[in-house]
Formats: sequence, structure tokens, C-alpha cells
Amino acid sequence: MYELTVERDFKATHALRLYDGAMEPMHEHDWRVVVTVSSAGLDAIDVVVDFHALEGWLDAAIEPMCGACLNELEAFASCNPSAERVAERVAMGLGEKMPEGVRLVSVAVTEAPGCVAVYRSSD
Repeated sequence: MYELTVERDFKATHALRLYDGAMEPMHEHDWRVVVTVSSAGLDAIDVVVDFHALEGWLDAAIEPMCGACLNELEAFASCNPSAERVAERVAMGLGEKMPEGVRLVSVAVTEAPGCVAVYRSSD
């Protein structure tokens, strides 16, 4: 089994609706997204997938969130824009791009040092 990992950073603001229904103050994070994919074998040029291709797919998945207020995005209209949901959204954007034989393993999102949420593929 082979794994490949790429990382990207972006800035965005958000505020979560808390357990009591109150909204926390709007605040900005320097978000880090780490994507890992895997494959049992290598392709015709002996890679899981081209690093640049995976980076491009990740860039496209995070582009709507870059510099945005996550609360205002359609993707988070019916849920809190938490790190967990950001990871899920990135995974959804990447899942449809994976070539045959390549599986999305995980998307890890750091919203602050030491605070990491991970979404793992269920297949």
C-alpha cells in the first residue's frame, strides 16, 4: 500500500453556533488542510497520483473558502462551519476527482495549533 500526502493553507473567518444557541464572536483562522490518498499499486509512471494534480484538486476544493466568511457560504448554510465540516467539504470535493484505484484516506484540518479535525473516508 502506498500513501501520498499534500498540504495547503488558507485564511477564513467563522463563528460557531454554541450549544445554548448563542453565536461565538466572528474570528479568523489560518487553516491548514492535509490530504492523504492511497493506492495498492502505482500507475504507469510509478506514482500513486501526480503530486501537482492532487494539489490542484485540493486548491479547487478550498478555493471557495479562501478569504471567505465560512458562515456565508452555501456549503455551510445548514450546518456549523466547524473544522470537522470543513474537512468533510474538502473530502466531498476531492472524492469525485480520485482516479481509479486511488482512495481518499483522510482530510485533516487544523484551525489552530494543536486543534485538528480529521475526516476519514468510509470506504
